[in-house]
Amino acid sequence: MLPSQSYVNTSFFQPPAFLMIGIPGLEAFHGWISIPFSCMYTVALTGNCLILLAVRRTPSLHQPMYYFLSMLALTDVGLTLSTLPTTLAVLWFDHSLIAFNACLTQMFFLHSFSAVESSVLLAMSFDRFVAISKPLHYAAILTNTVITRIGLTIVARATVSLLPLPFLLKRLNFCPGKILLSHSFCFHADVMKKACADITINILYGLYVVLSTAGIDSLLIVLSYTLILHTVMGLASPRERIRALNTCISHILAVLVFYIPVIGVSMIHRYGKHLPHIVHALIAYVYLVVPPVLNPIIYSVKSKPIREAMLRVLRGKGQG
Repeated sequence: MLPSQSYVNTSFFQPPAFLMIGIPGLEAFHGWISIPFSCMYTVALTGNCLILLAVRRTPSLHQPMYYFLSMLALTDVGLTLSTLPTTLAVLWFDHSLIAFNACLTQMFFLHSFSAVESSVLLAMSFDRFVAISKPLHYAAILTNTVITRIGLTIVARATVSLLPLPFLLKRLNFCPGKILLSHSFCFHADVMKKACADITINILYGLYVVLSTAGIDSLLIVLSYTLILHTVMGLASPRERIRALNTCISHILAVLVFYIPVIGVSMIHRYGKHLPHIVHALIAYVYLVVPPVLNPIIYSVKSKPIREAMLRVLRGKGQG
């Protein structure tokens, strides 16, 4: 009996599983494509775990700036682990099925870690603003207690914002014949389009989440750097200006690495329906895989204390 025939008399249907795909049109090359993906996942996990160990084992890095960097690294580990199992299962073993509830769970964590990363980048911009505009009060403003509260607020904000998404999807009636997803992981925008029901509420709430997290965060980051630039321009010495701006370069690069793909994904989902499926897939992979890979590289190259601490961890040495 065909799947569609077994549900013909059922008024409400939710698929037991969805079918995921890797790179559309390149299925025959998934074995080869898995090699760069495996390398990127390895670099992301190794690099971010090295940052976490370096900050933990190096007392001189027990400062607000590096605590926020640890939050970013931990978030990147979570974001990487949320897509790694299904992506490599599709590319390595051609295992394309993901259970309905497992899909919603993955979707929640994927989008939650993305929202957390946006908020952490905002916290890091605030850290740079305080360090440059109020250097004498930096330690008094960003105490360990304040940093802990900021971290808990970031996690709570993401959880509260994203928790309704799976439940909004579970109320929908899905089409028995529409179980093929566009990626090797579960995106909210992708899953909700498989429903045979009115998804207006899902669209509006998804838009609200994007605007209330990444939207607001990006505006506040721009505001922070506007104030930072105003402060820097008020410094008398050109050398002091350059030194102050140099402390922001790593963060600016991390912001660009995160937000450019975010904008790309948003634009593609809303205005790029006519584009080939491979474009949608590649933009999504760039959005989810590239930032966790590049962030450790950026900070290890641009930050000498981080680079030296990471090298000490690799050599098995600590710092007194």
